[in-house]
Amino acid sequence: MPRPALRLAVEIDGDGAHPAAWRRAAHSPGELLTPRRLAWVAAVAENAGFTLVTLDDSILPPGSGAGPAGRIGAVERAAFVAASTSVLGVAPVLATTYAEPFHVSSQLASLDHVSAGRAGWVVGVEADSAAARAWGRPPVEGPEATAREARDGLRVVRDLWDSWEDDAVIRSVATSRYLDRSRLHSIDFTGETYSVKGPSIVPRPPQGRPVVLARQGIVPAELTDVALVGGGGVAEVVAAADGSASPRAFAEIEVALDTAHETARERIADLERYAAWTARPDRLRYAGPAAGLVALLTELHGRVDGVRLRPLVLDEDLAVLSRLVLPELFVRRVAARPLPGTTLRASLGLPRPLSRFTTADSAAAAPVREETR
Repeated sequence: MPRPALRLAVEIDGDGAHPAAWRRAAHSPGELLTPRRLAWVAAVAENAGFTLVTLDDSILPPGSGAGPAGRIGAVERAAFVAASTSVLGVAPVLATTYAEPFHVSSQLASLDHVSAGRAGWVVGVEADSAAARAWGRPPVEGPEATAREARDGLRVVRDLWDSWEDDAVIRSVATSRYLDRSRLHSIDFTGETYSVKGPSIVPRPPQGRPVVLARQGIVPAELTDVALVGGGGVAEVVAAADGSASPRAFAEIEVALDTAHETARERIADLERYAAWTARPDRLRYAGPAAGLVALLTELHGRVDGVRLRPLVLDEDLAVLSRLVLPELFVRRVAARPLPGTTLRASLGLPRPLSRFTTADSAAAAPVREETR
C-alpha cells in the first residue's frame, strides 16, 4: 500500500549536527541558551512547514569535546516551544534508564496539555556510566540491561497515560465532584528492577498518548508509533522502513546544503578543521545543492512516512531548507504541511488510542472526540 505525503521533522538541539557547528552560527555563543534564540528557530521551522521538531538531551553535559558546554533540559525547552507555536509538533528526547518513568509520564502528559495535543517523545537511553553517577544510581551496564530499562520504562509511561480514562474528569458543580474515581486505575507494574502502583497525577493527555518515536532496536516496535530508520543508502533506508513493525517510519538524514557563497563540501571542510563529523550507519547523509535533496526526498516519497533532518549548521541550512527545499516539496505534493487545529497524531495519520482500561460500557458512555484532518 503506498504511503501518503511525507511528514517533515527537524532536530533543533544546539547549533547543528556538526560538533563544531557553533563556529559558523549567526549568533554569539552566549545566545545559544536564550529564549529568543529558541523561539526564533522554532518559528522558522513552523513557518517553513515542518510537522515536528525534536530536541536532543542527556543528563551529561555535551561539552567534553568540540561541542557546546551546556544545554537546558529538553522538556523545559519543549514546553517553551509549545507555548510559542501553534501548529508545530514538539518531541523532546527523554531516557528512562535512570529517570523515574512516573516523572517522565507526568512531564510528557503535561507537555501534551500545554501544546493542545502536539507532544511527542523520542525514547532515549543513557549508556554512559557517568550518567549513573550524575543520578546517584547504580549503573545499568550492558545492552540487555539498557534495553530492559527502556522497554519497562516505556510500558510504565504508556500505562500511566492510560490510568485516567477519557471521561474521568467530570467537573460536576451539582454534586461537587471533580473526578469519577471509578475511571482512575492503578497500573500495578512489576518489572525486574522496580515496581509501580497507582494512577498518574496528571489527567489523560489530549492525544490519549503522545506520539512515541524510537530508533529501531531500542524498544519493542509494537510500543512505538514512529520508527526512526537509517542506513548508508536509500535501499537500506527503505528496507529498514519496510521491516519495521511500527505504524510509521521516518528516515534519519543528515544534511549539508550549498549556500549562496559556499558549497556544502566547502562548509564541511571548514568545520572539519576543528572536529570530525563522523558518519553513522543509522543515518543517511546528503551534502550538495538544494535540488539534490529535493530529488532524494522525492525518491523516498511513498517508501517512508517521513524524514527527520539533522542540518549541518542550523543558522545556515535551515534558511536553505525554508527557501528552496520545503516549498518545492509542497508544490510537488511530495510532502504536506500540518493543518491548524490538528494534533500531532492526526498530522501523522495515527488514531487516538483508547485507554487500555476502557471497557465496552465506558467506551460507549464516553463523549465522542473529533479531530480535524
